[in-house]
Amino acid sequence: MKIVIAPDSFKDSLSAEKVADAIAAGLADVMPHAQLIKCPMADGGEGTVEAIVAAGNGQLRRNHVQGPLGAPVEAHWGWLPDSHTAIIEMAEASGLQLLKPEQRNACITSTFGTGELIKAALDAGARRVILAIGGSATNDAGAGALQALGLGLFDAQGNHLPRGGLALAHVARIELSDLDPRLAEVRFEIAADVNNPLCGEHGASAIFGPQKGASAEQVRLLDQALGHFADHCANVLPKDVRHEPGSGAAGGLGFAAKAFFGAQFRAGVEVVAELVGLAEAVKGADLVITGEGRFDAQTLRGKTPFGVASIARAEGVPVVVLAGTLGEGYQALYEHGINAAFAIASGPMTLQDACARAAPLLTDRARDIARLLILARG
Repeated sequence: MKIVIAPDSFKDSLSAEKVADAIAAGLADVMPHAQLIKCPMADGGEGTVEAIVAAGNGQLRRNHVQGPLGAPVEAHWGWLPDSHTAIIEMAEASGLQLLKPEQRNACITSTFGTGELIKAALDAGARRVILAIGGSATNDAGAGALQALGLGLFDAQGNHLPRGGLALAHVARIELSDLDPRLAEVRFEIAADVNNPLCGEHGASAIFGPQKGASAEQVRLLDQALGHFADHCANVLPKDVRHEPGSGAAGGLGFAAKAFFGAQFRAGVEVVAELVGLAEAVKGADLVITGEGRFDAQTLRGKTPFGVASIARAEGVPVVVLAGTLGEGYQALYEHGINAAFAIASGPMTLQDACARAAPLLTDRARDIARLLILARG
């Protein structure tokens, strides 16, 4: 029997690779002769770099860059030397997880550190850069990243613009001459599942600003500032992309990537599946096991189990989900290629206990699934 194990990470608990290891251990205990193929997955958010590096025999590289408020942070990124591909999680440099709740301030946080990671990838000789842009702490339309790469932003007095989204209200001139010329030689792809435009009631500031510390009035001012920045970008670039789906992703980093890098947007799980070779692995399989920390109706919005199920469904392979929690509406996934779903908890327990015991719980549930498989096969 051939079983493909393609889970996402369990947030605050296990990486996707360790989730796959725990499931494989349980299956192997009961079905020692089964062919088990591990394909750790991600959807463009946390864990994307680790999943791709683990599957592609890549390298994990580290750089000291500026965090969202300018403090130094150590950020890792992935490198696939055979294809000169860099995988960058912007949250490593500009993510919400780098700030305490009281530090969140969408008006002044910056993507400058993400730009520094892109520069490191260019220095390494990257020909393809995949930007995974979930979990941002920023709302600066990617201006900070562009500044790190040489873009000049000036106010009416000719001074360099301070960092942060609110400062963009004072842009008077954009200077392209010092923008790193290597950017034009690289293929950029954005791994994301956000399709918001840059501005307006469905834009970056309105939808995501509050969770990054913005008040209602600050949301209004930020939206205006991003619009003002987009106006000036339209004066120096051949195309205005502010209204395109995805331009509002990661506080507008999607806008910068589209406008200045010519980036193409793809579903994060689609990009990861391609790089880890999931479609090829699924061919001829008897079962696919996937999973995530919380499996619910939100999974339909492009999260890992949904993407894995789409690939498996095309090959006619059944899919089982193992999750930390089965949330409201998870049954809707049964219409999209998921055949069964199980929570891993063995009884009432706190979230802290569940996270601490995730590996043995996954192994136990995998043993149970293996026993059912043996029973079903007679």
